[in-house]
Amino acid sequence: MQRAVTQRRQIKAIKGVRDILPPESALWNRVEQTARDVFATYGYGEIRLPIFEETELFARSVGAETDIVSKEMYTFEDRPAELQVPPHWEQFAAFIQQVAEAITAGLIPTTDFNRDRIKQLRESYDQLADLFKRLWAGDKSIHGQIQPLFFRCVVLAHDLQLGDEVSLRPEATASVCRAYIEHGMHTLPGDVKLYYIGPMFRRERPQKGRYRQFYQIGAEVLGQSDAPAIDAEVIEMLMHFFTRVGLCSGDLTSPSGGVNPPLQGPTLYINSIGCRECRPKYVEKLREALQKVKDQLGADSQRRIETNPLRVLDSKLPEEQAIIEKLPRIGEHLCAACREHVAALQEQLKLRGIAYEINWRLVRGLDYYMRTTFEITAPGLGAQNAVCGGGRYDGLVELLGGPPTKGIGFAIGTDRLVLSLQEKDKRRRITETSKGIEAASGKAEVIEPVDFAVVATSEATWAEANRVAVSLRKVGLRTYLAEPDTRLKKALELASKRAAKVTIIVSEDEIERSAYKLRVMQTFAEGEPKDALLAKDRLAVFGKLSVLGADLERSLQTWVVGVGSFGKNVGLTGIIKYLKFRSLLPQDLLNRLEHFTMVRNLALHGRLEDLAEIATAIAEGSLVLAELRTLPPPE
Repeated sequence: MQRAVTQRRQIKAIKGVRDILPPESALWNRVEQTARDVFATYGYGEIRLPIFEETELFARSVGAETDIVSKEMYTFEDRPAELQVPPHWEQFAAFIQQVAEAITAGLIPTTDFNRDRIKQLRESYDQLADLFKRLWAGDKSIHGQIQPLFFRCVVLAHDLQLGDEVSLRPEATASVCRAYIEHGMHTLPGDVKLYYIGPMFRRERPQKGRYRQFYQIGAEVLGQSDAPAIDAEVIEMLMHFFTRVGLCSGDLTSPSGGVNPPLQGPTLYINSIGCRECRPKYVEKLREALQKVKDQLGADSQRRIETNPLRVLDSKLPEEQAIIEKLPRIGEHLCAACREHVAALQEQLKLRGIAYEINWRLVRGLDYYMRTTFEITAPGLGAQNAVCGGGRYDGLVELLGGPPTKGIGFAIGTDRLVLSLQEKDKRRRITETSKGIEAASGKAEVIEPVDFAVVATSEATWAEANRVAVSLRKVGLRTYLAEPDTRLKKALELASKRAAKVTIIVSEDEIERSAYKLRVMQTFAEGEPKDALLAKDRLAVFGKLSVLGADLERSLQTWVVGVGSFGKNVGLTGIIKYLKFRSLLPQDLLNRLEHFTMVRNLALHGRLEDLAEIATAIAEGSLVLAELRTLPPPE
């Protein structure tokens, strides 16, 4: 009975992970696609990496003593399924033989540790087997020796490493470097530029914008040069991406006089952490200074004085801030080469028009990190506001067994970036409402809106309705097809709930006339009729016109701030009115957009049959769409 109750228990997502539902998933898609588009213009190619790697890869790259490796990674033994520790002593002989054969065949790690454990296990098992023989022969005196020896066999068997130790990736830079070495990418001409998009895993305490399964967008440049221009281009690409995705400053002053403070754009912080020549000397000076104030520091900082003094600079404890501000600064202890490198980087950033701030506390604790480090913070995230971190790691590839290689890269926290974009959109709504602008509804809708609905009036016409729906889907239109036995009234209600702009009604009368009935679900202009007829042979051109209209509508929605800026019932005409009222588009572009929309609306209402004019409108709309995709989001 208890088992039946347990089976009925609702199963929920594990703590620290979550589902990303529509329409939020559309915003994620836009962010990721923007990254692909921007990174491609800088010559980066996408690399798709395994979700799990050998644990040693992360131990070497991230640091075996770090919290990430020692406490936060999801690690398990990838053992052969047939090699399970036996529950009975009679099965140990076969188990020992299987393990020995697996070691010889290289199926499990061939380490000295494993060989030693197998040797001890054989000896203990032989002793156990001998005791059982004596027991069966009537020797009762050895009865108390059997159980401890059996437990020893079990412990030795569990000690065996029956598979490679693997971990879900906590970050991706190490995997990129491993792939770079494994596939001989160092032999390729010039710098190798790679980017990745995907989930990472750490068992952290969940909080705002931080999850145990989290997502990153990252990029790496690997090659033989550490020129400051490379570092500056990486940062330039990042800022270009943040501009394209809509994370930029704007007039978002709070109407409430301080309750909702203005949101600024992303802030870039840079620093140089020196090289192998000057950083060790600075670390010793920092350690000496910290020893003098050790009693005033917390337990974590006291421990880090010996293990990694640079990590003390990361402290967020309020009582330690005044002490840290008086510590030696690495910028004052750089060697001549590092001073020249960071000066050239700053000059490169100025040439590219990129604003930045120096943050001397922006450091990295591992030895292979070199010179340039940077971080980007975003609004709306509270105290944990870093949305991107990066830097130069000229020694990592060599540490992982590859040739001497220079490297620089970054990782964007996608969860935090999306959260910041949503916060910005929320503040924009508040501001526009206070100014008397009709802000669009931001209510979440789990049901994805569609462009068209197709409804059959009877089961006899459903096959034709299905053919129409397939045709529309093939050209890229989001189409809802009502089930065969759905009554017309109910089907129209469902189409309306899915925000369909037009419903194509397939009936026997219209099929005989080689036409379909069009019902406009959203009014495009006052006084326009709702129903019109569409000839079968016009479906293709009608589809092209509709696809372009849907693409323009979605592009404009996401261009303004982000997905969800307008309610699902705000069509292209309503969006254009909003853009015109706010003067957000160049007048010429707005005029062409209005002309396309007029032609589209007339065609939808059966008021325009001139194919030449429709073709001209399609060409014009395509140019408008291409121009929109190059425009930065409005301020």
